Amino acid sequence: MKAIATLCSIAALALFLTACNPAPPTAPPDTHDADVKAVGDLEAQANKDWAAKDADKIIGFYTDDALLITPGSDPLHGREAIHAALKQMVIDPALSLTFHSDHVEVAKSGDLAYTEGPYELTVHDPTTNTVIHDHGNYVTTFRKQPDGSWKASVDISTSAVPPAPPAKKH
Repeated sequence: MKAIATLCSIAALALFLTACNPAPPTAPPDTHDADVKAVGDLEAQANKDWAAKDADKIIGFYTDDALLITPGSDPLHGREAIHAALKQMVIDPALSLTFHSDHVEVAKSGDLAYTEGPYELTVHDPTTNTVIHDHGNYVTTFRKQPDGSWKASVDISTSAVPPAPPAKKH
């Protein structure tokens, strides 16, 4: 009788311990390919918005706390500062900006990504009254938003064009 009671107690304890162990967590769905496509699509749309010179649409590319670093200018912190600069840029009749990623990387966590690739930029220089053609490379980091969309959080470009020599003093 004692053996049966001991066996029942062990069985009850085993059932209790098994019931207290939660099921192993399920892995989040693998959205890597969809995320890579979404980031690529976002960059393609940004190129269209630049071609249309629409600052209000271009700013939609960025998070509220975005950082934009471009050659020849101070870093722009936040959506307001970036938007103000964009509004000034798009009034330039010579303005043209195109870029495309050579590489898109999405973190395994699915909430961060980056792209890198070349850009080409044409702008009017009001100081020299000439059109400047620039080209270089960029890296942009993206954060997935609560609604599942992606937005650029850090956007950095570096020119491949050497700086102009300093003006000679007479």
